[in-house]
Amino acid sequence: MLLTLLALCKLFIQFAGANHYGYFRDELYYIACGEHLAWGYVDQPPLIALVAWLTRHLIGTSLFATRLFPALAGAAIVYCTGRLARELGGGALAEFLAALGILLAPAYLAFDSFFSMNAFEPLFWLLCAWIAIRIVKGADPRWWLAFGIIAGLGLQNKHTMLVFGFALVAGLLISGQARLLTSKWIWIAGALAFAIFLPNLIWQEHHGWPQIEVVRNGQQYKILHISPLQFIFEQVLFLQPLALPLWLAGLGWYFWGTEAKRFRFLGWAYLIVMAIFIAFDGKSYYALPIYPLLFAAGGVACETFFAVKNRRRLAVGYAALLVVVGAVTLPFGVPVLPVGTFLKYSNLFPYGKSVKTERDEPVELTQLYSDMFGWDHLARQIALVYHQIPPSEQRGCAILAGNYGEAGAIDVYGSSLGLPKAISGHNSYYDWGPRDYTGDCVIVFGERADEFQSYFADSRFVGTITNPYAASAERDVHVYICHQPRQPFADLWPKFKMVI
Repeated sequence: MLLTLLALCKLFIQFAGANHYGYFRDELYYIACGEHLAWGYVDQPPLIALVAWLTRHLIGTSLFATRLFPALAGAAIVYCTGRLARELGGGALAEFLAALGILLAPAYLAFDSFFSMNAFEPLFWLLCAWIAIRIVKGADPRWWLAFGIIAGLGLQNKHTMLVFGFALVAGLLISGQARLLTSKWIWIAGALAFAIFLPNLIWQEHHGWPQIEVVRNGQQYKILHISPLQFIFEQVLFLQPLALPLWLAGLGWYFWGTEAKRFRFLGWAYLIVMAIFIAFDGKSYYALPIYPLLFAAGGVACETFFAVKNRRRLAVGYAALLVVVGAVTLPFGVPVLPVGTFLKYSNLFPYGKSVKTERDEPVELTQLYSDMFGWDHLARQIALVYHQIPPSEQRGCAILAGNYGEAGAIDVYGSSLGLPKAISGHNSYYDWGPRDYTGDCVIVFGERADEFQSYFADSRFVGTITNPYAASAERDVHVYICHQPRQPFADLWPKFKMVI
């Protein structure tokens, strides 16, 4: 019952912020991907597009509808983290502390505040770990089949599932659990996971492995490189500083807990995941899906510590402090405050600005929230430009956006504004091509618009769309109306390509 209440509390918090601000940049893109179902995309596997397609057909594309499944996934993670603590041998207090820690973690609140693969990834890792724990404790080894199915679906959600799978197997080997790998069921599970993942692999191979190009370009041009020490420091901020004793106790429990020897492979898995992402310059939030395993073990460790008679009040005090500090950091994970109020709040507690994962120019809002502003205004302004064009030209006039967020804004908001679908050269939008446009009339706007307009002999600057809260790329958006392409539009199309 207690875990159910905490999961419901998680839903309440996420719902409280679901309709605030606007669509996150990537949400617009994933909704567009859901209209072009395929076995893969330039920058992600296909599951997120399928979920977007299901969401649109079942409940629509409103902000609340788009963010419903991430919120439900977050509630499931809270519940399952508590249940994992029970599986590791903990009691009610262990369940409570584990679930409370993950419930109030700012990064998890942020993950579940918008539609992305990150909202679902921890659940795949958590369920796989739960199955592995059950098998270590003596459950029927045929449970590996469920592990394989979940791992395969996890790979179709995000390729970093491979990192967790490798870390888990390596952890079993290092911790002396190699006998588990001799079971035929684990090999069948591996084959199942591979079979589920195979269509995306085939798609990647057929399209020239674009995911590798995205990662390479991201590291070269986009990702902000940080030191290993900064990487670890950001884990503490992501999970809120007062939770550090909880998850650190969990890591210690895996290695030195009296009853934890058979679960030590999870401690090694954590260290291996961290080492891989640090060594390969991954974004600091890439390691976050592993932390429910540490919170679960931390709940067990803390329950043992607080079991001593004169420490019982400490348990109440620590839980209360977790809630207080969680409430203070909550607005940095869930957009519950009006933007003006949040700006004042963030100046008092500059918590969210301490973490930056990309090289964008600094803006007033946190990186997360700045990408939620300006899209509806952008679409309305482009609609004004489009409807000023003579009707005879409108029918063949393309709307060329510089990046997938700008194109997605036209696609999501444009139907109610009388706009056609946008085209763009950014990531999978490039694969969807220029449609049937000839380039005789093109509205060019957004990122790289100043470059793109030079590909037309007749280009007229229309104006600048501004938004004080938007991300740096959308702060001052230039708009052009272009005619007379210098080459056939199909030949120009590769010049618009941007993979990052």
